[in-house]
Amino acid sequence: MNPIPLSDRQKKIAEIVRRSGPITGTEIAGELGLTRAALRSDLAILTMGGILDARPRVGYFYTGKSTLGMLVEELSSITIEDIMSVPIVVSASKSAYDAVVTMFLEDVGTLFVVDGKGCLFGVISRKDLLKASLSQGADLHNLPLAMVMTGLSKIVLSKPHEPAAAAARRLIEREVDCLPVVLPFDEKKGKWKLVGRVSKTNMTRLLAELAEGKGGTYHS
Repeated sequence: MNPIPLSDRQKKIAEIVRRSGPITGTEIAGELGLTRAALRSDLAILTMGGILDARPRVGYFYTGKSTLGMLVEELSSITIEDIMSVPIVVSASKSAYDAVVTMFLEDVGTLFVVDGKGCLFGVISRKDLLKASLSQGADLHNLPLAMVMTGLSKIVLSKPHEPAAAAARRLIEREVDCLPVVLPFDEKKGKWKLVGRVSKTNMTRLLAELAEGKGGTYHS
């Protein structure tokens, strides 16, 4: 059976009790700037769910019973769209040299190659450009991006509505630093509109904010 989803206020209450328990309902209400009566239903849900325990004349205790469940619930509710960044792109008509300059100026390790309609055409990494520059007789100014990039057929795609955890798993399994986030443009022709990117940095930031209790900011 799936756990009952907790509201942001219920998560805040659980965190207050975990940090300061034993603590009375009145003291919890004071920290939140609410009345004790306003928290009655929230405290009842948390107590019935086994997250909190209450003792007369003592207050509420944090049981720790559902700590992992709360984290899993929070993580499973966060989508790729919640954490993705703006993709750094380069036109398919540009050269490998242009890609090097763009990568340097934007301070990124991955570029997304797009056509004139903003559809994903390929991906270029630092490794791709380094390999091209080391080729004998290489002239990056005249080297087409199609000769350097990883083509669309070999790229792992992510969709905005998918769980963030799914993107994390793909990053690990494919051993890449970044994934494109796309929406259908013309599926029959295999064309995808590039709308974002999700990287190891996005995942690290998500993990840090969850650890700091800021996960609710993704749903505000």
